[in-house]
Amino acid sequence: MTFHTPDRIKIPPGFWAGLRELGIAAHDVVRQARLPLTIINGPAGVTVAQYFAVWQAYSDLVGDISQGIIKLSTAFDTAHYPPSVMATYHARDYRDALNRMARYKQLCPPESLQITEEGESCRIELDWQRTEQSGPAMLVGITFATLLELGRRGSEQPLTAKLVEFSQPMGDVKSLETYFGCPIRTGTECNRLTLRRRDLDCPFVSYNEELLEILTPALDRTLDERQYGRSMTETVKWIMKRSLTGGRPDIQTVARELGMSDRTLQRRLTDEGTSFKQLLMQARHEQALEYLADPSLEIKEVAFLIGYEDQNSFYRAFRSWQGDTPSHWRAEHIGPNIPTTITLAR
Repeated sequence: MTFHTPDRIKIPPGFWAGLRELGIAAHDVVRQARLPLTIINGPAGVTVAQYFAVWQAYSDLVGDISQGIIKLSTAFDTAHYPPSVMATYHARDYRDALNRMARYKQLCPPESLQITEEGESCRIELDWQRTEQSGPAMLVGITFATLLELGRRGSEQPLTAKLVEFSQPMGDVKSLETYFGCPIRTGTECNRLTLRRRDLDCPFVSYNEELLEILTPALDRTLDERQYGRSMTETVKWIMKRSLTGGRPDIQTVARELGMSDRTLQRRLTDEGTSFKQLLMQARHEQALEYLADPSLEIKEVAFLIGYEDQNSFYRAFRSWQGDTPSHWRAEHIGPNIPTTITLAR
């Protein structure tokens, strides 16, 4: 069972290098996203909302979503990929590469991949970790294009997809159909890439057993540490944040997901100096600040996303957390000069 998702997302230097190949300066993207320039080389990483803002800014600067997807996917040098992605290019075959990509995506949130092989098809659905928000259309398209490029570059075969489904508009669909080599559907219920199952057997000419023997144990150790290295407090809070939209998570539900009794869970939390009620309040508080930092969300939507059916109840809770109203806090913090950090009121 996976418990952990990193709090911050590190944007690999290769992303900025890829933009330079397209003639787009990193600082222009960051300014378009209305974020501090320190995120370009900052080791701390960015929040999910900031990560989505960067991709939306790239989309806005390029203009057409489809062209932005195709240009960045084909221009990106695999040498710039982080080790978690590099390992997939040296897999035994396309199936091995895709499975590695899905596994190691857990090290690079917020994307989450679910792979299903059935009949003559392999379906890959894209979902999001640690947030109920959907990522920008550009990020969805780039993710699917990267998966197809993985097969094309690794096998050195002109592979095509069977079908690509996007939940959002994608610009020039005809261009995307030419790139993916298949029909493109938009406005669907989920984001899904469907491949031919037989293509998964394509061996990779870039297969490097010796390199995988070095990379795989190190990546697996890192993944295991991130999955299980958190305290019970952090683990419970992460589960809460993931479940807030469905209402107020109760201790029985969380304990069941962790494979323990609610009494054992409460005892573990007490040992760490906290309680389930305190963590729920903290989870709602932290998610509220993250959602309010996204100007596209209305206040009533933020209230719903953190489990409040009544907007007035959210206002009262927020005032107790921050000593301010959600609307005034947003006006103070979201503007031309967005702070690099958000501090919770104590």
